[in-house]
Amino acid sequence: MFALRALFSDLILRPVEGYDLIGDVHGCAETLARLLEKLGYSKQLGVYQHPRRIAIFLGDIIDRGPRVREALHLVHDMVMRRSAMIVIGNHEFNAMTWARINENGEYLRPHTPRNTRQLEATLEQFANYSDEWQYFLRWFEEIPLFMEIPARDNFSAFRVVHACWDPRLIEHHQANYGDGHFDEAFICASVVPGNDAWYTRQRLTSGIDIPMPQGMSMVSSDGLRRSSFRTKFWATNPQTYGEVLFQPDPLPESLARTPISADHRLQMVHYDKHQPPLFIGHYWLKGKPEPITHNLACLDYSAVKYGRLVAYRMDGEARLSMDKFVWENVDP
Repeated sequence: MFALRALFSDLILRPVEGYDLIGDVHGCAETLARLLEKLGYSKQLGVYQHPRRIAIFLGDIIDRGPRVREALHLVHDMVMRRSAMIVIGNHEFNAMTWARINENGEYLRPHTPRNTRQLEATLEQFANYSDEWQYFLRWFEEIPLFMEIPARDNFSAFRVVHACWDPRLIEHHQANYGDGHFDEAFICASVVPGNDAWYTRQRLTSGIDIPMPQGMSMVSSDGLRRSSFRTKFWATNPQTYGEVLFQPDPLPESLARTPISADHRLQMVHYDKHQPPLFIGHYWLKGKPEPITHNLACLDYSAVKYGRLVAYRMDGEARLSMDKFVWENVDP
């Protein structure tokens, strides 16, 4: 375990010209190859590399898309060749718990129709490559939950997490693990609602979901009926649920106008303007890529839904700029 820990520690300290943060790939391997080439990466001995920059993937390489296996090999090989780093997404974490059996002989992630559907494309594409899939499942265990690149010279510090930077949970995790990595005990505990591992895994890889009132639900754009909705963690003093909504699917108008309850307000965190730049994925944005705030950028622009696969060229700036986004459109 933790072979990537030493590798990433070395890369974080290595002097480089800059970093290229890349959003959720979801099996769009051909688009990823085109994006890397646009960013100046080229294949050397079969692996994409850049002479002066390092790529950082924001997780969710697997599921949904047409070339999951190819995308996973591409990213893995870059990481192992030291031309990229990665934080884990909720889809990789879900895959780990789907495959792992607890002491009672039960899967950590139940094999329900909904959970099966999420992993279906990945399992189909690895059906004839079971040894490879088992290797990647073990590799997922070594990918950190979050990462912070320290400041150096004129290069500002910045942070990377798949869905949400929760300072309290991250500080607690660092106290136990030293950084964003985790172990087998954490994986097993992460499926038990209410404990620290569950909150940390849920918050950092899936964000802050607020449950809808009992009996209320909606069908999302990916065809799933949902009884909760994704929320912002940077809104300043929001008053209604509509003000914290952060997903393509709108809330019922009556719920959007409803004041946020005291219980739900206690669940929220706030990433304020004084924090280092933060890069996230996860949230299925649409339109032209741009910063959410001067120190926050989401790089998930619905690539697998024929949107854009998006990167941000980080060159040490403390204020993020629209001019630093680079993307490739995903062809139908």
